[in-house]
Amino acid sequence: MNAAERFRRAIEAGDFDAAVDEFTADIRFYSPVKFTPFEGIDTVRALFRVLQRTFEDFRYVGDFPGRGQTPEGEDADAHVLHFRTVVDGKQVEGIDLIHLDDEDRISTFTVMIRPMSSLQVVSEAIYKGLVADGVVPG
Repeated sequence: MNAAERFRRAIEAGDFDAAVDEFTADIRFYSPVKFTPFEGIDTVRALFRVLQRTFEDFRYVGDFPGRGQTPEGEDADAHVLHFRTVVDGKQVEGIDLIHLDDEDRISTFTVMIRPMSSLQVVSEAIYKGLVADGVVPG
């Protein structure tokens, strides 16, 4: 079992700490609502605390392993995890695109969400959570 599979199992078990433990110290998390990535394990751990509170009935409904290029252009093992969830009563569908480094750790994590109206709800909810937790200024 690789890091992406362990991450999925941890999320499905509700163990966000174990999921985040699969990330590298210099993880780059590409959000659909921010042009530059969230960087570093402390920032991404704080983000996942907000996600844990924000997403309702989160579930992965597909897993597509393969290879691909990271946003920096490096070839890597990759997984696309298809998910569905609810945020503030709004149905959300998306994918988590995960790239693994040579040591079987998650080095980049890219999230894509549809439809646009769901992305707006997710963006607002996560921003409120990040402000409430003091991760970003209000």
